Amino acid sequence: MDKPKVVLGVSGGIAAYKACELLRRLTESGHDVRVVPTESSLHFVGAATWSALSGHPVSTEVWNDVHEVPHVRIGQGADLVVVAPATADMLAKAAHGLADDLLTNTLLTARCPVVFAPAMHTEMWEHPATQENVATLRRRGAVVIEPAVGRLTGVDTGKGRLPDPGEIFEVCRRVLARGPVGPDLAGRHVVISAGGTREPLDPVRYLGNRSSGKQGYALARTAVARGARVTLVEANTGLPDPAGADVLRAGTAVQLREAVLKAAADADVVVMAAAVADFRPAEYATGKIKKKDGQEPAPITLVRNPDILAEVAGERARPGQIVVGFAAETDNVLANGREKLRRKGCDLLVVNEVGERRTFGSEENEAVVLAADGGETQVPYGPKEALADTVWDLVSSRLG
Repeated sequence: MDKPKVVLGVSGGIAAYKACELLRRLTESGHDVRVVPTESSLHFVGAATWSALSGHPVSTEVWNDVHEVPHVRIGQGADLVVVAPATADMLAKAAHGLADDLLTNTLLTARCPVVFAPAMHTEMWEHPATQENVATLRRRGAVVIEPAVGRLTGVDTGKGRLPDPGEIFEVCRRVLARGPVGPDLAGRHVVISAGGTREPLDPVRYLGNRSSGKQGYALARTAVARGARVTLVEANTGLPDPAGADVLRAGTAVQLREAVLKAAADADVVVMAAAVADFRPAEYATGKIKKKDGQEPAPITLVRNPDILAEVAGERARPGQIVVGFAAETDNVLANGREKLRRKGCDLLVVNEVGERRTFGSEENEAVVLAADGGETQVPYGPKEALADTVWDLVSSRLG
């Protein structure tokens, strides 16, 4: 079979060197990659590097090899175009249809999915002109990944950093897997919780659970690839931030509740994939609880944590908001799931059987998605991103 054809556009930002890692991941995973840099990007990474790594000649001009009409043919033959980094200038040119070099001509002729991974200083990203250009590109069906927060050029820190190349690759892989299907979550804001809360007993110990957060992260990555603006509230995962997601940190159930409710205020969808502790210690010991010879430990009194899923579902922050819950069960899986769906009041409930060697920490999952209207969707054992796509399919069909 022919290898999927990917065009990697590189515009003139300091993060251009990171695109070498993205190129390596694409080629090593079986993609035929043609690099199309801008003239300014060659100040950071030379044409010889791109040619050697991709196995294709590299040019910035429409006048090279004119008989092959590269300014038309490259875009026409692509299965995916990804621009990383995408500078503010490149986003502006793409939004306004300017075509003064080979890359911008390629963007105009491409009829395949297009992904932009912006990288620039915070002030440039937040400027109204850039935000309007991003909105225009998204409205036309392009996937524009939200930049990461972190160290920028020099001593500056803020939003505008190019996401990790491995995470950009995951977005590209998922966009390619969907083929010509457009970003059906474009213009939507989704909030996803992931991981497991920890309820402190003392400065050393806590009550926790086995959740790794991998299913929530799969939901976040898949939503980004489908065009959504994603807010991920993570609890104690230790996983790398998904490209394109705004990541908020929480430790306890109370902290998670605060973050989710605030983010959900303007969300179209809220997915509670985190394993939230039902109880927490009634008292917190300010010093480490000591073991005393000859004495049994004092009992630990527990109190209930807030029911975040029921609260979000019962008090929808906006009309038409879709709420999705997760139910991890060890027995009577479907019966308990149906009861939880009724009790929580959410639109969809993902029910799966868990245990010491099932689901938690695994790369695979299987589940049944129960719907408030009585529907049931079986998701066979497979990658967690497959379950994530099923959830978003069901959500997308319910969004007005």
